[in-house]
Amino acid sequence: MTKKQKNVLCRILIAAALMAALPFVPAEGWLRFVLYLIPYFVIGYDILRKAVLGIVHGEVFDENFLMAVATVGAMLLGLYRESRGLEGEFAEGVAVMLFYQIGELFQSVAVGRSRKNITALMDIRPDYANLEDADGALKQVDPDDVETGSVIVVRPGEKIPIDGVVTEGSSSLNTSALTGESVPRQVEAGQEVVSGCVNLTGLLKIRTTKEFGESTVSKILDLVENSSMKKARAENFITKFARYYTPAVCGSALALAVLPPLWNLLSGNSGDFSTWLIRALTFLVISCPCALVISIPLSFFGGIGGASACGILVKGSNYLEALAKTRYVVFDKTGTLTKGVFQVTDIHPSDIFLKKESSREGGVKDRENAAEKLLEYAACAESYSSHPISKSLKEAYGKEIPAGSAVQVEEIGGYGVSAVVGGTPVAAGNRRLMEKLGLTCEEPKMAGTVVHVAVEGEYAGYILISDVVKEQAAEAVKALKAAGVKQTVMLTGDSKKAAIEAAETLGLDQVESELLPADKVEAVERLLAGKSAGEKLVFVGDGINDAPVLSRADIGVAMGALGSDAAIEAADIVLMDDNPMKLALAMRISKKCLRIVYENIVFALAVKAACLVLGALGIANMWVAIFADVGVMVLAVLNAVRCLKVNGKRRFAI
Repeated sequence: MTKKQKNVLCRILIAAALMAALPFVPAEGWLRFVLYLIPYFVIGYDILRKAVLGIVHGEVFDENFLMAVATVGAMLLGLYRESRGLEGEFAEGVAVMLFYQIGELFQSVAVGRSRKNITALMDIRPDYANLEDADGALKQVDPDDVETGSVIVVRPGEKIPIDGVVTEGSSSLNTSALTGESVPRQVEAGQEVVSGCVNLTGLLKIRTTKEFGESTVSKILDLVENSSMKKARAENFITKFARYYTPAVCGSALALAVLPPLWNLLSGNSGDFSTWLIRALTFLVISCPCALVISIPLSFFGGIGGASACGILVKGSNYLEALAKTRYVVFDKTGTLTKGVFQVTDIHPSDIFLKKESSREGGVKDRENAAEKLLEYAACAESYSSHPISKSLKEAYGKEIPAGSAVQVEEIGGYGVSAVVGGTPVAAGNRRLMEKLGLTCEEPKMAGTVVHVAVEGEYAGYILISDVVKEQAAEAVKALKAAGVKQTVMLTGDSKKAAIEAAETLGLDQVESELLPADKVEAVERLLAGKSAGEKLVFVGDGINDAPVLSRADIGVAMGALGSDAAIEAADIVLMDDNPMKLALAMRISKKCLRIVYENIVFALAVKAACLVLGALGIANMWVAIFADVGVMVLAVLNAVRCLKVNGKRRFAI
């Protein structure tokens, strides 16, 4: 509990003690009024101050104003009754303020705990970085002060403060704060690591590749902290509703206090202003919209926090709300539904290439050597690319590629790459690249990604690379169908044969293959045009090559985005590991959050509407009004906190 919350609790206890003692104090009239003013100001001085400041700044109609008018009116009405020789009900005015403060304290504690839970789940901000000085001693510095290219030391139990590459040591990393998964990740020299992970076992030396402000941990924290800026439609509705609702109920309360007694007076009957004034004040207390104004944002905040615990970063409440209406899910293939770990499974040099290489002085002697030479050309041509296919070619080649072995390198988007390798023109890419060069290429019988190679303007053969479908991908597609998704689609630049084989394995409804990035956008446009206004389309990609489609879809989801800057920037939702099941989980989180939001809206409005009618008719007194305001708020907040609940297995409690 914070210092401010402790202060409020202390005031509540003092005011409650004074209220309990005052009925036993023999006092009447002004003295009784003054005595009740003591607990009233103890518990309510800050509410009165906020109400006055709101009037001064032109922000009149808020809950502080309603509480101030209702309680001050009740106290003055009690004084009026005392002056007429009747007993004034001062206790009701104090009680309204007391219970309102109890409700506010409860709400403050609930929100504070929600924020602490999210902070604990996302407790990835490093406090320091270890730099090694000339004597080998470690010096702790602020991560912001570490320059790119510096070597930092991370000991067991410490957080990795900045993204980088391991230069020395091996260890297990706990990535649960980023991914929501408890299985450690093994790293060794040469592998990339991202900030926010906790080093579990060995000492690591890491050469930083980014400044702290650009590292993964900073970007994630910014996302979580700024997620409340993008409000859902339900939140915007409540904001607009309160803007018109509060002045309306204030006007209604004024009319209730003035018009009925005035009508009675004009009709020759007693005006009975005090009775109608009590009803109007009760009406004001009941009408306070605290339950909605507090519980709706808290529900979305809790939903975002629950998703964060599972390694799902949602950039705003609007995206969390939209997920519940998802009816179309479009997947990229590589790295999304497949592991993106490519391996060369076949190298097939053409007869022309085999003869040409054999005729060279000291050239190749058989097909095996020709295949090795073909792989060398492709690996050298692709040596500057970071694409997974390029990496697999270099890994299959297995030898160090000298710097400068490929010159005049040109990447042709959606086609491949061309370069000059050792003075020999080489082109490596898909079938469209060969057609662009006016060459006829062979097609393998087996499914997989095909890299065709041309050497000196002639077709030299192909290299077959196979990817593996993720274990959870088929289950994820079934889970999405169960969650209400009408159509699942795969868009890929891969060959038709490989795409169809993967789609059949996964049970997808539709597949389009051999697409350029622009073709993917067109395909998404067609799907968007065919859906109804209330339905949402989600595109799931690796966030690196799919930025245009991620931006065009209703909701862009980056899959396998651990450490991917492009994914964090382009997507609306980021899955911090490569498990496609997390998308169905995110939809369940969204639906539960919206269900709780609508429960709170219906419950609060129904109770308030009933109590307002009863208050206007004189059936409901000030104690009923207290329940209609504070009681409803407490129940709504309790319901909203359910959005944050995560069980011990780090799964969302549905």
